[in-house]
Amino acid sequence: MAYVVTENCIKCKFQDCVEVCPVDCFYEGENFLVINPDECIDCGVCEPECPAEAIMPDSDSRTADWVETNRTYAAEWPNITKKGDVPADAEEWKGKPDKAKLLSSKPGR
Repeated sequence: MAYVVTENCIKCKFQDCVEVCPVDCFYEGENFLVINPDECIDCGVCEPECPAEAIMPDSDSRTADWVETNRTYAAEWPNITKKGDVPADAEEWKGKPDKAKLLSSKPGR
């Protein structure tokens, strides 16, 4: 089992989760973070740190569409180990539904 980032992170990208990860398995896109499910050790310390409640175990049925998204972009985007700048409008996007179509495939930084 692993944890994955889901739709709630899109355009929020708070990054509180990044610094608590003991295995540095977060990767950064332009407007989204992903966890490499093959590197995640299932410790769960990132989940309660996410203000957008976007991180879930891959055993949760709500993550079905997101496991491969995390795996794919973890192979393409840069690894991130420190919290960076949070988007200025992150709070406005927090909790908004139907953000999947806004996911950018561009890497972060």
